[in-house]
Amino acid sequence: MANVMIIDDSDSIRMVLKDILVIGKHNLVSELSSGMEALEKYTKLTPDIILLDMAMPKKDGLSVLKEIMDFNPSAKVIMISASDNQDTMKECMNIGARAYILKPFNFQEVLDTITNVIKS
Repeated sequence: MANVMIIDDSDSIRMVLKDILVIGKHNLVSELSSGMEALEKYTKLTPDIILLDMAMPKKDGLSVLKEIMDFNPSAKVIMISASDNQDTMKECMNIGARAYILKPFNFQEVLDTITNVIKS
């Protein structure tokens, strides 16, 4: 079981991710609809995994990823995006993301990715 933080501006995506966490017996420690508070919440809660959306208003996922990795280079962040732009994927991985999941995703894919990242 992992403690997970969800950061995604879409209410429906957060709801689906929460359902997936319940199925996988993971614990939701926080959900945010923007990246503005992400670093502050991360430092207080220190989740095992962060599920982070790429495209968000005010502060995008790439900016949030950089902040979190600057604070903790060992953070386990899984990026979530509707874009399969290879350059963006590579940039995320180079910054320190552990995985990149494309929307639409299925429950098992998310659970498998969380399990693999926890083990890494």
